[in-house]
This record gives sequence, structure tokens and C-alpha cells, in this order.
Amino acid sequence: MPVRSLSSPVLRWPDAVQVRRALDRWAQALVKVRRDVVRLGFFGSYARGDWGVGSDLDIIAVIESSNRPFEKRTVDWDLSPLPVPADLLVYTRDEWNSLKKEGRFYRALAAEAVWLYVKDS
Repeated sequence: MPVRSLSSPVLRWPDAVQVRRALDRWAQALVKVRRDVVRLGFFGSYARGDWGVGSDLDIIAVIESSNRPFEKRTVDWDLSPLPVPADLLVYTRDEWNSLKKEGRFYRALAAEAVWLYVKDS
């Protein structure tokens, strides 16, 4: 979210370095409590380096398994420590492997994603 400068009433959008530091801290804390995480990373404008004021953070997580439908999996993930709005996609390991076969979206993610955590298999 935009933050107020200490010496000015002007709001500033956090830069990529601030966002990445916050994301790294969030990821490190998350994998300590969520043992089911297989992969955790980000993609989109922050991964490509073409972010700007108003850009959101696109996060991808791969977990071992889930009984919840895809669209409800993010309910238990606290994104509030992140300094900008974030979208989170949570795939199971099987769904992630299926994406590889489907092609286009997986190839785009594979080319662009910056992985913060990959569990040793």
C-alpha cells in the first residue's frame, strides 16, 4: 500500500526493493509454519521488473494437497504483511504437474517465475 513519507504529506508507492524484502520475510515465515508448501514464488510485473505505481504482487504457491476447491485455498494465507496488494494462486502438486501438460500458462510461469522456496524432494 502507499506509505506516507516522514517529511512530506505525499504518499509513495513502495519500490521493488522494499516489496522484495517484505516478500522474502513473508515467505521465510510462511514455510516455517506451512510444512505442506512445495514451491513458493512470484511472477508478473515484479518478477519482470516492469512494476509501477499501483502494481500488485502475483504470488504462486504449490502445496502437497488440499481438500478445498482452488478458488477457496487462499482463505488461510495472510498476505497483510506485504506492502502492496497481492494475488495468490495456490495449486496442489498434482495440479501443478497437470499444468505442465496444458502448456501455455505453465510455460509463461516457468519462464517468468522467481522461486523463493523450493522444497527438497
